[in-house]
Amino acid sequence: MRILNNVGSNIIAEALKNGLYSTVVGSRFIYHKRLTSTMDEAVSEARKGTIEGTVVLTDEQTAGRGRFERQWFSGPGDLMFSVVFYPTSKELPFISVVTALAIVRTIERETELLPNIKWPNDIFVNGKKICGLLVENMTKGNSIGYSIVGIGLNVGLNVKLHPEISDIATSITMESNADASLASLFRGILQELDNLYLALKDGYSPIEEWKQYLSMLGQNVEISFNDEIVSGLADGVDKFGHLIVRTSNDKTVTVMAGEATFNHM
Repeated sequence: MRILNNVGSNIIAEALKNGLYSTVVGSRFIYHKRLTSTMDEAVSEARKGTIEGTVVLTDEQTAGRGRFERQWFSGPGDLMFSVVFYPTSKELPFISVVTALAIVRTIERETELLPNIKWPNDIFVNGKKICGLLVENMTKGNSIGYSIVGIGLNVGLNVKLHPEISDIATSITMESNADASLASLFRGILQELDNLYLALKDGYSPIEEWKQYLSMLGQNVEISFNDEIVSGLADGVDKFGHLIVRTSNDKTVTVMAGEATFNHM
């Protein structure tokens, strides 16, 4: 049984009509035509104890945000939603990994595009960002309150109309001739995310598949975090998806988080 609240969205209706066979993700749908941020709404619902798998969808965000509190630019015809999870401590480190996998699997299936992942979780196509992914967790000591995943997929965005992002961002319609609808992309991501989350609960490790999409492995990179910079060769990732960097003095540094860029030496 699915719970539908404030649902006037054709995207949700079409996604359900075309078959969403999920167990957790999509257990409840909340739709608002306009929101400051689906993340803010999802956090509010999580604090009230909403059912796991609640999805918050909007047509327009007035204050969408990405990692490091950066503003996320999106427009009409893009896909903007958040999902509420209550993972265990074993599942929590992999929430962003399975979400990124759900997105790239769906883009590959619904279009002819070949996406890759810029560590830790940005989705790129042809060298430009096509999807932003944000994960926010609430923990108290050893107790996990919730994990919220926010997804902003550029679908109909014409970046040529926005010179401030045209060099760094792209969209499905800018890159593909495939007729991928918002509803098919939405349904696909939700279904893949549900499948991966259930597999994670059964002990599946998503790291090996995720590694196949990482664009930085074997490249010279620079990682910045909290005013610290690590430079070197992206040598691999550990079992949790942390980046292993081999520095110029042949030491290895494991980086858990940060802003990664290619370092063209």
